[in-house]
Amino acid sequence: MALLPFACLGIGILVGVFNRSKRFLGVSDRVATVSLILLMATIGTNIGMNESIMSRFSNIGFNCIVISISTILFSVMITYCFERTLLPLEEIDKDLKLRKLSLENHLLDELQEIDSQASNEKKITGLVWIMPSSILFGLLFGFLLRKKLEGFDVNFIFTIFLIILYICVGINQGSNREVFLFIKELGFKVIWLPVAILAGSLIGGIVSGILLHIPFNVSVMSAAGMSFYSITGAYMTQAYGVEIGTYGFLVNVLREFFTILFMPILIKISKGSPIAGGASGNMDTMLAPVTKFVGAELGLVTLITGTILTFLVPLLLPALYAIQQ
Repeated sequence: MALLPFACLGIGILVGVFNRSKRFLGVSDRVATVSLILLMATIGTNIGMNESIMSRFSNIGFNCIVISISTILFSVMITYCFERTLLPLEEIDKDLKLRKLSLENHLLDELQEIDSQASNEKKITGLVWIMPSSILFGLLFGFLLRKKLEGFDVNFIFTIFLIILYICVGINQGSNREVFLFIKELGFKVIWLPVAILAGSLIGGIVSGILLHIPFNVSVMSAAGMSFYSITGAYMTQAYGVEIGTYGFLVNVLREFFTILFMPILIKISKGSPIAGGASGNMDTMLAPVTKFVGAELGLVTLITGTILTFLVPLLLPALYAIQQ
């Protein structure tokens, strides 16, 4: 199990590096979308079939709310400290505005293409709504047909969809090399922002685990998803079972929800605070709303941050799992 994410991601990254045609990447995106929907429906079915989880669903929901808010809070706090020391985003914003016309045209074109793809993909597929709907459909399906599904190997189907999803995520990461050109253009100091968000998320997971009296493998690992709810929910379900996997999904869906809800407050704290809330979601779902608040120039930083964190999450989860064994 520990090697599964690395093997699948490695295969996907190699494929993505050597095959970057738009047609191939479009097919990969569609396959990922379908497997993701079916994966979430499978998780929902597992939840619905489990009487213990269904009887305590409200308690699990409350815990997930606390963990998600904690991850946002501590990510914002550490990001704010970094902005005052290592990463002056206000200065970077001004510098980008001054240098905008001097940036190489092909870099700007590539950024606009990636930005457009990321935003339009979410608008077209509506994954923000389809994902929870898939979970709810699976939950009702599992609950209503619990007796008929007894003995059915849902976990085998789950593993197949998980492997497909990991490979597709790897393809997306391998094909997205332009982001590293943006890092070079803006300066490597922008990497401090994902570092701050990662540290804040982990601290939020630890603190919420202590407050809620729940194991760290639940609170810290779900917090480490940093809004990458599909991979986090799937991995935690595979590693620990459906109840803990529910945390992985809900915590990270709620992180995006609360970030959007509190966006007007976050932008008043600092330029980096909305980016800190969006975390890995800044690569796709959260890119448009966050950029709307921080400005087009810092949209570059937002995209880079989301891409780095999206790349880290599938590697971080197995590492945390290994540490806790």
